[in-house]
Amino acid sequence: MCWNSKSPGIPDEFFLREEEIPITKEEVRSIIISKLRLKENNSAIDIGCGSGSITVELCLQCLKGKVFGVDLDFQAVNLTKKNLQKFKVEAEIRLGNAMDILESLPAVDGIVIGGTTGKTQELIDQSISKLNHGGRLVITTILIETMFKAMKTVNESSFLKDIDFTQIIISKGRRTKTGTMMLARNPVLIISATKI
Repeated sequence: MCWNSKSPGIPDEFFLREEEIPITKEEVRSIIISKLRLKENNSAIDIGCGSGSITVELCLQCLKGKVFGVDLDFQAVNLTKKNLQKFKVEAEIRLGNAMDILESLPAVDGIVIGGTTGKTQELIDQSISKLNHGGRLVITTILIETMFKAMKTVNESSFLKDIDFTQIIISKGRRTKTGTMMLARNPVLIISATKI
């Protein structure tokens, strides 16, 4: 399947899914992609690629660049590869710990951190070191503990400017017998910044 729209936010139902593997929902994904401010010749890394929804969207933004996806989970890596095939885009997908894998990757223009596995400060610092000058870092989290550590690390970094904190709370309509009710999804904190 090809996605012919230039705008991010491919509908969730277009992606192959597995129940135990998370997907970043389309509205949140749209904001993440917009915060990265990518150009078609840019390169990017998706840390904690999960289902591959962000990886696919990064490929569509970086048409002439290189995209990397990283995840600790074997099933997530396989699902990401299947979704890349489905959308007819290419990325280099790595299985393993992002802290180890980042060392072997080239510097890029955008990095999305979707999971820190408890090493929040170290992963953010290492990600900053992998950004080109003017590159963008976007961190997403739903856990309060990770929010606190990420905000502290970003605020204390001497390598970042244009720091922005945005919390997104989305409700989706569901039809019932008597009308439409709104069901809230988990609030997501998106932290974005530019490397000086």
